[in-house]
Amino acid sequence: ARGTRPRAPRDQRYDWAYLFGAVCPARDCGAALVLPKADAETMTLHLAEIARTVRPGYHAVVVLDGAGWHKTGGRLRVPDNISLLKLPPYSPELNPVENVWQFLRGNWLSNRVFDTYDDIVDACCDAWNALAAEPGRIRSIATRAWAAVNL
Repeated sequence: ARGTRPRAPRDQRYDWAYLFGAVCPARDCGAALVLPKADAETMTLHLAEIARTVRPGYHAVVVLDGAGWHKTGGRLRVPDNISLLKLPPYSPELNPVENVWQFLRGNWLSNRVFDTYDDIVDACCDAWNALAAEPGRIRSIATRAWAAVNL
């Protein structure tokens, strides 16, 4: 009814899974991993997954915010076919993947209670795969005029 809030499931238990994802709007594709923690080691795994999807002879630029696991000092290893572009602090509007997260939450990942950790991982995988399987969706969400590339 107008002026009321919709009911949402709530549970006091919690467990974490992290969906690491990157998209290429020009190619309308992405690369993602669901991992149990977010740190330099898991970010290195994600960068390796992105590097694996980059076409031979091409170079990827990965836009990053200021998350602690995005810092290159220490254990983060960046593949040779990737460069990191760090955004200024407090500027999520410059990162197209933020709109991807918003889309995933709005369509598949919000207001849910999961019975097990595996259910969380499955939901993240299902959401990412559904996004990737929809032709033109990544392009429509993540394209920015200032970052146009001709491939």
